Parts: sequence; structure tokens; C-alpha cells
Amino acid sequence: MTKTTGVVFKTLKYLFMLLAVLVALFPFFWILLSSFRTNAEILSGSLALPSTFSFIGYRQALEISPIITYFFNSVIVAGFTTILNVLFVAMAAYVFARFEFRGKTALYLTLSLSLVIPMTALIHPVYVIIHGMGLADSKAGLILVYIALNLPLSLLVLKASFHAVPKGLEEAAYVDGAGFVRTFFQIILPCSKAGLVCAAILAFLGSWNEFTFALILTTSQSARTLPLSFAYFTSQFSFNYTALFAAITMAIVPSIAVFAIFQERVVGSLTAGAMKE
Repeated sequence: MTKTTGVVFKTLKYLFMLLAVLVALFPFFWILLSSFRTNAEILSGSLALPSTFSFIGYRQALEISPIITYFFNSVIVAGFTTILNVLFVAMAAYVFARFEFRGKTALYLTLSLSLVIPMTALIHPVYVIIHGMGLADSKAGLILVYIALNLPLSLLVLKASFHAVPKGLEEAAYVDGAGFVRTFFQIILPCSKAGLVCAAILAFLGSWNEFTFALILTTSQSARTLPLSFAYFTSQFSFNYTALFAAITMAIVPSIAVFAIFQERVVGSLTAGAMKE
């Protein structure tokens, strides 16, 4: 390959990447700009900037819909799901990474293969179990389901992260008199911060954006999460598209912000995990 050909291919590669980024970001920026535009400007179909930047759409969205209630429901559900998922799965991942026991491989493969089970195949059994436990239409029921849904991916990430911790650190801790629990919490977890953060971010995003199980397991506003509220926005906002787009913006910004802040840790941890595995 000549130098000129290499420059051409490199230029085409960056142009393709730029096009992919523009295609991915265009819907978000269109929604964001529409939240500042009037109904007439939105219905005109133009892509021009708003004539005036006003937050009236956001104020109307808060007045029309109980979006604050939905927002805090999502914060509670996603927050508790993330904390409990990382805590309990970290314990299981550590055992898979460090100990040998009968049925280890079969159990690990079973948990890992659950990643490929279609979501629709889980709807009926999950619905029956949650109703049987008396947790229907509650935040606790959603938290329990989301912990289970995020378990396989968290297990893969954390197991790979624990593999990267030198065994010599644990042996030194045991020699100094530290027990299993103290070694796990004071040695292993601090040395696996990247994997913990990655698992936490993925669990948070998965819980924050989940729609299907929130739809079938909740019926009241006290348990309804923010993604589910989109299904009711059309009737609530009628033809007030400015308020509609403002509500959508408030719903999607938190997840985008979280991933944008921690994307390097997430990508780095997944890459390291792939290399270790």
C-alpha cells in the first residue's frame, strides 16, 4: 500500500466515523432544540434554531405531568439496584475467580448464557413470581427484577476484574492475620475499582432505561419510573410538543451524562476484561 493510498483510507475512515457520530447524535440534538422551540416552529419541520431560547416548555412539562415523581422513582430504583447488584454479584464473582468447587464451570456458563435469553421469554415467569411474592406495583419488585437482569453482565465484568488482582496481595493479607471477609472488603474491592465502577454504570443505565418490566409490573404513579412515563406523555401533553420534548430531554439527559462522565472507565474495564478472559 502506497503512502497516498494509506492517507486516502485514513481519511475515509475518519469521515465514516464522523458520519456515524452525526447520525447517532442528531436525534438527541433535534429533541434538545425542539424543547426550546414553539409548536409552530416544530410543526413547520424546519431544522432552524429556535427564534428565542425559553425554558417555558420545561416549566409546562413539570406542571402538566408528575415527571418529578417519575424521576425520583427512577433514582430510587436505579440507585438501589446498582448498589445491591454490585455488592452481591461482587461476592459471587470473587468466588468464581478465586476458588474451585464442583459444578463451578456449569454454574458460571448457566449464568453467562442468560445474557442471550430473549426478554419476551422472561415476561410471564417474572410476572407470576413478582405477583406471587406480593411485590407487584412496588419499587421493591422492580429493584429485585433489575438486580436479576443485570446479574450476568456484572458477573462477567467483575470476575475479569478480580482475575487481574495479584494473588500475592491476598496471601500477604492472610499471613498478616486478615480473614476472608476483611481481605475481600479491604484488599480485593479497593484493587478492583475500575471493574466495580464499570459494573455499577452498566447496572445503573440498564435499570434507568428499562421499560418492559416497568410496564407490566407497575400500575400506579407511586411506582412508575421515568421511561414508562413516555407511554403516557402523548395524552398528557396533547398538542403541546414543546413541553413533550422538554419532558423527554429531562428523562434522557441523566443517563447520557452518567455514561459521558464514566465512559473511559467503562470502555477500559471491558477491554481489560476481554484481554484477561
